[in-house]
Amino acid sequence: MTGTALLVMDIQVGIVSRIDEPDYLPRLARAVEAARAAGVPVVYVVLGFRPGHPEISARNKSFGALRPGAFTPEDPGAAVHPDLAPREGDTVVTKKRISAFAGSDLDLVLRGSGIEHLVLTGIATSGVVLSTVRQAADLDYRLTVLSDGCADADPEVHRVLTGKVFPRQAEVTTVEEWLTTLK
Repeated sequence: MTGTALLVMDIQVGIVSRIDEPDYLPRLARAVEAARAAGVPVVYVVLGFRPGHPEISARNKSFGALRPGAFTPEDPGAAVHPDLAPREGDTVVTKKRISAFAGSDLDLVLRGSGIEHLVLTGIATSGVVLSTVRQAADLDYRLTVLSDGCADADPEVHRVLTGKVFPRQAEVTTVEEWLTTLK
């Protein structure tokens, strides 16, 4: 699948703990393993800040409320969940806001690798996935969202986004359906 990358977004210990869906991580791990086996680059997008959070304005409603030290290099909650840890050859990109592109070099990494098609997964559907779909579409990437490769604390919001909003800018499919395209 030349030109395609799997984005694994915000699968960090401190974020995964907010989701109560026991089958989520094993299902996402299957997608990651299948992508690697098919030669599809796996790009991890993580939220990260410097100590003292100089990147965060008190006016930012989402990040201004973070506890001191959250999502800094010293914070164990900032680590990628061990069930999906990056391996040699995977790329890790650090973002500073909700969208995978905001405050990161993701677009540069993707374009430098000849990536034109993004397969999106992550937590939360209403956060990083929604913001990344919108920005990636504006940047002319072809998009696929793995509906069950995304999770949200609000199942109804997840359903509306994957069923009604995302299909306007992306193909929406399941992990299992996507895996069949890799064979």
